[in-house]
Formats: sequence, structure tokens, C-alpha cells
Amino acid sequence: MDQGFEITTVPTSAYLHSPTPTSSPASSEPGLASYDIILANSSAGKDSQAMLDYLAERCRALGILDRLAVAHADLGRVEWPGTPELAEEHARHYGLRFFRVRRQQGDLLHQVEQRGKWPGPKTRYCTSDHKRAQVQRVMTALVRKLREDGLRRPVRILNCMGHRAQESPKRAQMQGFEHDQSASNGRRWVDIWRPLHAWTEPQVWARIRQAGTRVHWAYSLGMPRLSCCFCIYAPRDALILAGHHNRELLSEYVRVEQKIGHHFKHRLPIASIQTAVERGEQGTPIQSWCM
Repeated sequence: MDQGFEITTVPTSAYLHSPTPTSSPASSEPGLASYDIILANSSAGKDSQAMLDYLAERCRALGILDRLAVAHADLGRVEWPGTPELAEEHARHYGLRFFRVRRQQGDLLHQVEQRGKWPGPKTRYCTSDHKRAQVQRVMTALVRKLREDGLRRPVRILNCMGHRAQESPKRAQMQGFEHDQSASNGRRWVDIWRPLHAWTEPQVWARIRQAGTRVHWAYSLGMPRLSCCFCIYAPRDALILAGHHNRELLSEYVRVEQKIGHHFKHRLPIASIQTAVERGEQGTPIQSWCM
């Protein structure tokens, strides 16, 4: 197995039944049974968690649970502790194959240090290099396996993401279902489905309560999102809260910021967050932020 790529397979018979869920509006469902692979992108956050329960229910009802797999893009030290393990725990709950994949050339902080600049709205390499490109490696591995088993036509993949329209104006403009030309090639046809696109946050939490799966502890601290500990889109109060619970990582961010001479956010150096944490500032309750 190549470096930075881990696969955990759990027998489908290990599926644990969830209570019958209340109906929730989903983006128009494509013909799930027409896909060879249904790939759930999991950050272990609330939207991924609710989406996985929904997908497992639909696939199980159609008798195609064995086609559902979970991919987690491991961000390394920049993630909240326990995130990859929780993503795997969620997959195990439904008896699904689990793929944990990470950028082989180094984590995000390493890449920032090399590039000399932090990611920004127009340079979101944190997403393109550390998430999207890594999930495509999972697709390649799955397609290779099916072709080794004798499939000769292009493999049909449904790439499922937990994006919701309520999260931001940008995500509101996303389509619930679309073809992914950039991820498709002669060996695979990839479509994107956002089954929770029309869901509200209360519906997401209701689905999680019904599923009975464990929620990441960062939510209990008051974090509304589970992304990088120090997300470039996060408001100051969220960064302060994260800083109180991830002080060593905060120091690493400050070190990198000082080395490259580029502020973490426009008019908000990460060093100022460390100063606020050290003087005991707690911040105010945090509203979710746009991605």
C-alpha cells in the first residue's frame, strides 16, 4: 500500500440498524442502483454524519449497501484531534469500507511554509490539494479493483458531499446533482450528489440523534463547524476558542506565519489570536461561518 493511503474494510453484516428516520427533504435522488460505487465524503462533521446515515438507509433499502464506501481526507495536525478516528467509527457503524487518505508531500502547514502564503478565497489549495485530489486517489483505487475483477466499461461513481445551501451564498448556488468532468476520464464517469443540499441545520441534528452515532467533541465546546482547527474562513471568536484547546498547534501556526511574513488572514494575524488566548480572552458565542 502506498504511503498516505489507508483502507479499512468492515463486513457489511456489521451494519447496525438505526431507528426509522423522519422524512427529510433531499436533493432529487439519482438512480443509485445505476452506480457501481457510491462514495461518501466524510469530514466526521455533522453534515457528513447525517449524510452518511441517509445514504446507508437508502442503499440498504435498495440492496446495494456493498457499493457504498466512505472516504476521509486526513488533514493531519491541522485537524481537531480524533477526527480521522471518528470518521472511521461512523463508517464502522454501517459496516462500510473506509478509506483514509492524505497528501503525501506533507500536511497543510508544511505546504504553507513551502509556498510562503496562506490559502485564501482565490487560492483554496487547502481544499483542492488536501481534499479533492486525495478523494480522487480513492476513486482510482476503487476503479482499479473493479477492473481487476473484470469490469471493462467505464466505472460509474456517485461522489456524495454534505454541502448544504444554508451554509453560505456560494454553497446555495451549487447544484444538488451535477456531472464532474474534471474527475471523469476514460475509465470512470463521476457525478456529484449533494443529498443534504436543501436540509436545514435542525434537520441535520435530528438525523444524527436518530442515528445514534457519536458527535465530535469540538461541537460541545461551541464550535459550529468541524474543519481545520484554524480555518481561514473562521471568525476571530472561533479562532480564539480553537486556540484555547489547541495551544501547541496555535504556536506552530504563529511560527509559520512569522517565518513566511504573510498574515494568516487579511488584517488578522494568527499571532494576535495567540495573544488573545494567552491573556485569557474567551470571545463571544460563535455563529457558523461561510465556506
